[in-house]
Amino acid sequence: MLKSQKTLSFYICIFILISIITGCGTQKVNDTEKKSASTANKVELLVSAAASLAGVAKDLTELYKIEKPNVNIKFTFGSSGALQTQIEEGAPSDIFISASLKQMNALEQKGLLLEDSKKELLVNKVVLILPKDSKIKLTKFQDVVSDSVSMIALGEPDSVPVGQYAQEVFKTLGIWMEVKGKAVFGSDVRQVLTWVENGDVDCGVVYQTDTIESEKIKVICEAPEGTHKPVIYPVAVLKNSKNQQEAGEFIDFLTTEKAAAVFKKNGFEIK
Repeated sequence: MLKSQKTLSFYICIFILISIITGCGTQKVNDTEKKSASTANKVELLVSAAASLAGVAKDLTELYKIEKPNVNIKFTFGSSGALQTQIEEGAPSDIFISASLKQMNALEQKGLLLEDSKKELLVNKVVLILPKDSKIKLTKFQDVVSDSVSMIALGEPDSVPVGQYAQEVFKTLGIWMEVKGKAVFGSDVRQVLTWVENGDVDCGVVYQTDTIESEKIKVICEAPEGTHKPVIYPVAVLKNSKNQQEAGEFIDFLTTEKAAAVFKKNGFEIK
């Protein structure tokens, strides 16, 4: 009888041991499956954005990560014209945010935007700036033709929206040809800002938002009202995006109060 009880206990122990091992194995399989599913659901959104948006990108990305932890936002910055060209040539991108309607409309006319995805997102201002320690006395845009200014930094009008707006301002004021003779043209607004910060030029024209965090420049004035088209930032999903739904959801996020707070903190107005 004792022997039978020992035998029964032995088999019970074996059964329990097998159950534990099997359970652990099943748990490992389940954990692996969950991990694989989580990895499979991760999405990387490529956003081609105007250089003037570089200051808000980090905050927006961190906010969105809280709402959509499986979505990774990767920004590429440049002049809107250069980004437009890259998109036209087939560079991978899910979303385009331009600093001007001109570049976005060009892509739309070529059928490169997802239908009904385009939205007008933000508004900016055009300002005249000087290096912080400059002794030059300017009070308005017209003053840049004075003898005290020998070099002015502008964005390239054909590809850089801030340069396009600056050209419009000076043409409206009737002094473009004089200004053009003093101009050096940057590849994007950040280059223009850097030249002024470093004192490489006497003055420059940038967006209001580019001046928010810079301690190396001083803002002289805004461009006179009516001298240029409104500075509107449109956004759209690109037709060749492989993540159209997720791209649309991110654009929806950009129109929320949370995103608006980030934009306003950095000097943008909401459209």
